[in-house]
Amino acid sequence: ALGLYRQLAQHPLFRRARHIALYLPNDGEIDPYLLLREAQRRGKRTYLPVLHAWPRTRMVFQRFEQGEKLKPNRFRIPEPVTERKRQRPIWSLDLILLPLVGFDEVGGRLGMGGGFYDRSLAYQARRQTWKKPLLLGLAHECQKVERLAQASWDVPLQGTVSDRGWYLAPR
Repeated sequence: ALGLYRQLAQHPLFRRARHIALYLPNDGEIDPYLLLREAQRRGKRTYLPVLHAWPRTRMVFQRFEQGEKLKPNRFRIPEPVTERKRQRPIWSLDLILLPLVGFDEVGGRLGMGGGFYDRSLAYQARRQTWKKPLLLGLAHECQKVERLAQASWDVPLQGTVSDRGWYLAPR
């Protein structure tokens, strides 16, 4: 996680972003905690995913500050206690740092299989005029694969940052 922090904390994409969505690690995902702390230290607004009660296939991003109470969701992953007034529309975020199980160099991402990020970001394919947040996967270098098969509903990443380096997807 320290290598990831060093790769991203001083990068202009991170420095310019004011509203950053991160995640709390689960089941071996690389831990973005140092980035969360650094973003908050710099006065940025940080957000964590919260699973929708209904529809159960969606998630929202809610403002999060150090020390706030967390509760386990239905998958036992900690998330902020739901508070609608602290949620921000996904399209208005500047940067979303996504967890993954595997990635390739062209923006492919393999998640845990729930499809929450893909469904929540599906608007990007339909609404070209909406602001798109920058989507960066966070990874251990050992999660890199040669090529991932992509389904029509998979939302590609603009890049992935590992604990060893950057992989920007071709435009």
